[in-house]
Amino acid sequence: MSDPVKHECGVALLRLRKPLQYYIDKYGLSYAAKKMYLLMKKQSNRGQDGVGVANIKIGLSPGYRYISRYRTIDGNPIESIFSKISRKYEKARKDKSGDHGNAAWLRENYAFTGEVWLGHLRYGTHGKNNIENCHPFLRQNNWRSRNLVMAGNFNMTNLDELFDKLVEIGQFPKQKVDTVTVMEKIGHFVDEENQRIFDKYSNQLPNEEITHKIEKEIDLQRVLEKSCRDFDGGYTMAGLLGYGASFVARDPAGIRPAYYYADDEVIVMASEKPAIKTASGCNYDEIKEITPGHALIIGKEGDFEEKQFIDQLPGKSCSFERIYFSRGTDPDIYNERRKLGELLVPQVLKAINFDLRNTVFSYIPNTAEISFLGLMRGIEGYMIEKRKEVILDRKPSADSVEQLLAFQPRVEKLVLKDARLRTFITDDDNRDELVSHVYDTTYEVINKGTDTLVIIDDSIVRGVTLEKSILTLLDRLEPKKIVIVSSAPQIRFPDCYGIDMSKMREFVAFRAMLELLKEKDKEHLLDEVFDKCLAAQADKVPVNHVNELYQQFTDEEIAKKISQIVVPKEMNANVEVVYQSVENLHKACPNHLGDWYFTGNYPTKGGYRVVNRAFINFMKQAEVRAY
Repeated sequence: MSDPVKHECGVALLRLRKPLQYYIDKYGLSYAAKKMYLLMKKQSNRGQDGVGVANIKIGLSPGYRYISRYRTIDGNPIESIFSKISRKYEKARKDKSGDHGNAAWLRENYAFTGEVWLGHLRYGTHGKNNIENCHPFLRQNNWRSRNLVMAGNFNMTNLDELFDKLVEIGQFPKQKVDTVTVMEKIGHFVDEENQRIFDKYSNQLPNEEITHKIEKEIDLQRVLEKSCRDFDGGYTMAGLLGYGASFVARDPAGIRPAYYYADDEVIVMASEKPAIKTASGCNYDEIKEITPGHALIIGKEGDFEEKQFIDQLPGKSCSFERIYFSRGTDPDIYNERRKLGELLVPQVLKAINFDLRNTVFSYIPNTAEISFLGLMRGIEGYMIEKRKEVILDRKPSADSVEQLLAFQPRVEKLVLKDARLRTFITDDDNRDELVSHVYDTTYEVINKGTDTLVIIDDSIVRGVTLEKSILTLLDRLEPKKIVIVSSAPQIRFPDCYGIDMSKMREFVAFRAMLELLKEKDKEHLLDEVFDKCLAAQADKVPVNHVNELYQQFTDEEIAKKISQIVVPKEMNANVEVVYQSVENLHKACPNHLGDWYFTGNYPTKGGYRVVNRAFINFMKQAEVRAY
């Protein structure tokens, strides 16, 4: 419960479709920067480790710098970068050597006065958090059309294979990380496309004219077709070419999100719809989703089109986006989360033995509030049916009817997080004691020894916060029973497409399954599955052998064991953990079927290799990532 899970990064792209002078005259110099700030600020939930912004000026004469980039890992990184950009504008306004209202002069003398913007918010799933790991990345060349600026929300499962291909074509990559590898792969085919067009005109036109021909004829769809055919992973990748064209490419299963809006003034793209809504003021139904396996390609002149660059796979957009990561202000996500809570009602009623009078409902963290509202709406629906049943069948007295109608479920704010309390002590005993005080509770609202507490959360990943903090805290209220409810199903398998969940031993569901194997004298299956996972690494069509272990037990058996694992020592109240079913997850989110962390059904071949490798690492006690 409330275990910190780092997750998908955020991407933002802004393209001005008219000359800069138009915006200066109508809105002022900072128009584009303000829009870009909003696009990124409204996605700040997607990245707090670092931020980067790049800008390209289209059609600038030779001799002037036309690419600008700022990156930072400072605290409040979005404010830090845009304050720096704002100071540039303020300096321009005070510059008496030129005309700060003249777009041509501004573009020649000041950074971030271009028409194309690319921003990135980073959550580092692996690796050090330093500025060199912050997007956008820049691949520089003295030919404008060979410059490439890239940022993305992605992870590749086949990094080794992609790296080897770069070496095979003669490159000498400086790092073995997926961001650099992807950029160099795309960059290689950008160079190849440049060369193709250059060769086409080399005997007909002077080189300077060929440069303009390249910028007019370069085929970004062809570049992406060649670059991405070997990619295995989830990705939304955005790229800017030095001459002003840009693209946003989405993986063929639609794992990572990507949306855009266009009018006659701007094209905006972001990882979440609420950011676009805020920055553009458009209606939600005007925001479009980039089709999986397609790229939004924006030309130098501001024309745009979605073009397919790879064969589509069955749609598997990440359901964790709907459950937890994306902002709940998106109307679709709001309704889905509310439905997730509502669908839990039968399990919750069973867990409290249908005793609503002696049950108190609450939630943690704040992101679980919408699911909580859905749960309470479902409870109210149940009560309406029970009231009808009692009134129609038993024909109670007027006083009884009044009492029946007046009854409302009990709702309290029971758990609050003290964000100011930091667990800076590193030795385990003292750190665990401090962790237990990160949360606080509301006292004297529970009937001791009588009430059951129902607490809903988005998901339960590791169970550490439950054991070290939440349950101990709630037990001090002296309830009879505590029911912990997860709006997500049991997380059983590692993610390899962007979420920081790569080590199997960290999942409380995996630990529960291990305990059950031991209790049922089935531990020999671990070695059998280990051998299968080793043999499967070379399979062209791999399967998830780890699922064979989970199939030994029902969901209820694993949930019951989890309930035992997370209970701290000296716990007085009974504890039960209730999970969402996968079936109900799909009912709530019917258009977002990516459920591999729950079911082990991965959308790409690389996912199956990763889960088997993660199990091999577990058996070898190797504390390394599986991809």
